[in-house]
Amino acid sequence: MTGPATLITPGLADAPTDVDLVVIGLGITGVGVALDAVTRGLTVLAVDAHDLAFGTSRWSSKMVHGGLRYLAQGQVGVAHESAVERGILMEVTAPHLSHAMPMLVPLNSSVTTFQAAVTRAGLIAGDVLRRGARTSAETLPRPRRVSATEALALAPPLRPSGLRGGLLSWDGQLEDDARLVTTIARTAAQHGAHVRTRARVLSATGSQVHLRDELTGATSTVTARAVVNATGVWAGELVEEVTLRPSRGTHLVLRAESLPGLQVSVFAPVPGSTSRFVLVLPQPDGTVYVGLTDEPTDGDIPDVPEPTEPEIGFLLDVVSAAFARPLRRDDVVGAFAGLRPLIDAGDGSTADLSRQHAVLTSASGVVTIVGGKLTTYRQMAEDAVDAAVAQGHLGAGPCRTRNLPISGADTRARLALLEQPARLVRRYGTDAELVLANAREVTGLPDEELLAPVSDRVPVTLAELVFGVTHEGAADVDDLLDRRTRVGLVPEDRATALPAAVRALELVEEHRAGHR
Repeated sequence: MTGPATLITPGLADAPTDVDLVVIGLGITGVGVALDAVTRGLTVLAVDAHDLAFGTSRWSSKMVHGGLRYLAQGQVGVAHESAVERGILMEVTAPHLSHAMPMLVPLNSSVTTFQAAVTRAGLIAGDVLRRGARTSAETLPRPRRVSATEALALAPPLRPSGLRGGLLSWDGQLEDDARLVTTIARTAAQHGAHVRTRARVLSATGSQVHLRDELTGATSTVTARAVVNATGVWAGELVEEVTLRPSRGTHLVLRAESLPGLQVSVFAPVPGSTSRFVLVLPQPDGTVYVGLTDEPTDGDIPDVPEPTEPEIGFLLDVVSAAFARPLRRDDVVGAFAGLRPLIDAGDGSTADLSRQHAVLTSASGVVTIVGGKLTTYRQMAEDAVDAAVAQGHLGAGPCRTRNLPISGADTRARLALLEQPARLVRRYGTDAELVLANAREVTGLPDEELLAPVSDRVPVTLAELVFGVTHEGAADVDDLLDRRTRVGLVPEDRATALPAAVRALELVEEHRAGHR
């Protein structure tokens, strides 16, 4: 490590005022930049006006894409980069937070022979990408055609009439996007980065950042050798030279019982298209995500984007065509939308063109990283830090993140041997015991109480909530329910979990008061 271990902290109390690098924004790219920079030997202050994963980074499909979509559009470089970064994330960086996701494209009566042939060719091309990225077939198996019988065994709710089989392939899936962000932030802090939430940037140049502590209202000025703007869709508000065309992606949340027995993700073809699908993605917590849309968005950027009823209707209609039981509006127990920070291509499109990222340096010296997507965050961070090192003439070591596991990571074989509760292992890897030991120390409660799920529907435990406060910088119930856990995606479940979140905050405060 490059310095003493620190914790993620709300506010700016005792924050450094002179560092090598200030990182603005604590989404996936910002925390990636913080980790990359601190492991090169730089002193780092990383800040966000709100919280970890407050913006787009918590509104994704929770997938680790291999870049097939971009290969189909002729963007070979972007596709290869996506496949390479997917392999690094799944096999090195975060095997504990990612897993292989089986994906089934049902070949029903609405899919023509030509569409099936094009889709199959695409999946074969995707496997070529996997091999080119040197990702093991054990991590992501090869695609294959399956019979109608096997398709229905994998996805019992499919409409059987007209089903002539399916195409089965594999991609990566995250336990949770916000959990990945939080874990990378904690890793950066363990290496000595100062990670501060509730710290709003009022103005920034390449050598100076003016901040306001959102908890106290106090302002301060930080001197830096370099500054990276990683604020995503808000990047243009900080640096005028940056022009983005955000695109809104909407997802629905269903209960698992709406599509009972579903064991795989289903990619339901959009009628009349050979390249568009609506994703049906089972989650480990008893829910299913259905997404996603791609709608241009104009005007002011909201803190929390809202799905529209036409988007919800479109998603339900496409999915219903593939399943025996039509989905209704009351099957939707939650919905969320995220804004992709796409680079303005100058032609009015919301650049599937520009899922490639760009590093831009403003006249004042601020380095901005924009575009890209969650899967390629590590390469984006590396490129941004390279630019910041050059801009600030910093003495920094080489990038280490290609071979650097984040906190809790280990091989899948070793993770399988861990004896802690499966949910904690899935969300914290080898840190599962740390989460439980911390909760015991802070609360004095027995394991049965610390590990009991909030309810039959809500598997979140008190141990996780306590850890969210003590080690992950959660300042209030919103941080705990909407980002450290994702209970907030379903309003009914959020209400159920609220007392547990309040209790966790109170228990930690009592513990801290007793040690002052």
